Amino acid sequence: MSPFPKRVVVTGIGAVAPNGLGLAEYRRALQAGKSGIARHEDLAALNFACQIGGKPPVGPDEAEALLSGPDLAKLNEAMVYATMAAVEAARMSGVAVDLKKGYNDTPVDWTTGAIIGCGIGGMDTLCDELSPALAAAGAQDPGMGVRPMGTDIVPKIMESSVSVAVGKFLGLGGQTTTNSSACNTGTEAVFEAFKHIQLGFSESMYAGGAEGTHPGTWSGFDAMRDVLCSRFNERPEKGSQPMGAGACGFVPAGGAGVLRLETLESARRRGAAILCEVVAAYANSGGQRDGGTMTFPNPDGVMRCIRQVIQDGRLDPKRISLINGHLTSTGADPREVGSWIKALELPIEKFPLIQSTKSMIGHTLGAAGALECVAVVDQIVHGYVHPSINSEDVHPQIPVGDSIPHQMVKKELEYVIKASFGFGDVNGCVLFKRWEEK
Repeated sequence: MSPFPKRVVVTGIGAVAPNGLGLAEYRRALQAGKSGIARHEDLAALNFACQIGGKPPVGPDEAEALLSGPDLAKLNEAMVYATMAAVEAARMSGVAVDLKKGYNDTPVDWTTGAIIGCGIGGMDTLCDELSPALAAAGAQDPGMGVRPMGTDIVPKIMESSVSVAVGKFLGLGGQTTTNSSACNTGTEAVFEAFKHIQLGFSESMYAGGAEGTHPGTWSGFDAMRDVLCSRFNERPEKGSQPMGAGACGFVPAGGAGVLRLETLESARRRGAAILCEVVAAYANSGGQRDGGTMTFPNPDGVMRCIRQVIQDGRLDPKRISLINGHLTSTGADPREVGSWIKALELPIEKFPLIQSTKSMIGHTLGAAGALECVAVVDQIVHGYVHPSINSEDVHPQIPVGDSIPHQMVKKELEYVIKASFGFGDVNGCVLFKRWEEK
């Protein structure tokens, strides 16, 4: 596949992360190597083996600073996160947004849409509202039906609720939809938005992912032996160890990341500041063959995904400044690094820097790729490489230990490649480039 002719740039980013609410806090935490993972007593009370997780610092005060009470009552947790991140991205891109001053009076933006993904949406509504309402209905006169549920249940449990919320508050008239491809969701959303713009369906798109933090979302993973980290309940900040010898399972988390992508022509016409360029993006599947399963990627599929993006970007791998990997703090990390080595075909001493944002925020599931893309864009703009914490003792099967930064590195980045690999043997990859006006 040849690169499409339209140039796609990033003009805004927003973050709701376990280690920082808003882009400025997120940046400070990333640069400082600050973990957002904590112990949660509700998980202990539920007899979870893994009693740690990453929850964004969003309470009623933070949510009500953006949204009115009546609006908030109609949103689930992931919808709140998605809205916060999207509004921040919109404002950074030069779009005026004030949700407290009658957003319904603003005109529809027919040239802009949204693809906001979610892995397991509306679990808080399902567990805390739907189930009790069903139980209450069953205890009533059979003729009463299920009326106690109210009218907001369905909008809050729809998988598309996160994109619906963003589309509503920003008044988007282009395609507004939700994708869901497990851990690849956020990265795939960026790929889909990139493709959507290049094919000419919209001038701009909000792309990203959101995920809530209800124990119901994490319970299934906890039930899978050795999937979640259960050895660091007393030292939560040490729980996520991507590429580390002590990696013992991923740490569950939630949050949201959103990017505003648009054509170069649209950005220039609006006078928007350009953060960086999306040069190429791709998604594929390994078909759950040749070692690929529901939980492990087919290494050939991974390599094909990486190589396709490099080919579409017409890029010599030696020019890659940084890899932001999937790298979850599981036994899959050495296999992933091995796939990067084979895909790039570079000598070990020439291997680019490689990092894992999950070392500080945990695995935010449907939001993971999006929050990591936001981190990539911010690093390109501000010229730094955040550390991968807890990886000082590198896994013995990872031969690129010298390429793993343990402290922040000040560095001008030219090309940064971001990849995600999800349950179901699905892969996504995005190639970002520093913006140069010439």
